[in-house]
Amino acid sequence: MAASSSGIVAGLTAAALATVGYLAHQAAETLPAGLGRAAKAGVAPAAGTSKAPQAKKDPTALPGDSGKGARVVYSLRGDRVWLVAADEAISRTFKVDPSAVDPAPGSYSVTSRSNSATGSDGVPVEHVVRFASVDGVVVGFSAAVNESATPAPAPGPKVRTGGIRESRADGDAMWTFATIGRTVVVVR
Repeated sequence: MAASSSGIVAGLTAAALATVGYLAHQAAETLPAGLGRAAKAGVAPAAGTSKAPQAKKDPTALPGDSGKGARVVYSLRGDRVWLVAADEAISRTFKVDPSAVDPAPGSYSVTSRSNSATGSDGVPVEHVVRFASVDGVVVGFSAAVNESATPAPAPGPKVRTGGIRESRADGDAMWTFATIGRTVVVVR
C-alpha cells in the first residue's frame, strides 16, 4: 500500500506543477509590453518604459496649478515661494518659515505693505507684504531685521499669527516684486 500511495502523491505533485507552470505562462503572456520581460537577455524595454527608478519631484519646480502671469506663488506644503514674471520666467524661489495661520488655497492680491513693523511675536521686521486675512488674522510675508538675533519667545499657543518669514535678501526681492495689487497665488 505504501508503494501505491507514494505513486499517487508523485502523480498529484506532477499535475500540480504542470498546472502552476501553465498558469504562470498564461500570466506572462498577458503582461503589458515591457513589464517583466525586459529582464530576459536580448529583449529591450518597450518605448516609454524605463528600468530606472522614478526621480523625486523637484521641490523648486513651479507648481502646475499656480496661475498665469506675473505673480507670487506660495506653497503651503513646500513652505516655498516663487516670484514669477509676466513671461512665466521664475525670477526667484526660496524657502520660508510658515505662519501659524494659513490662508486657504486660492488667488489673492497684495493689499498693504510696510517698510518696517514689529511682528506679532515681538520681533522687528521689514518689508512686510500683506495679502490675506483669516478670521481677523492678517497674513503676509516679512523678514526679521536682525536674522541672527535670538527669536523672541513664541506667543502663547492661543495666539494666532500670520507672518510668513523670509530671509532679508528674499524679503528685499519680495518687496521690489510684490507691489500693491500684485497677485499672490496660494497652493497646497
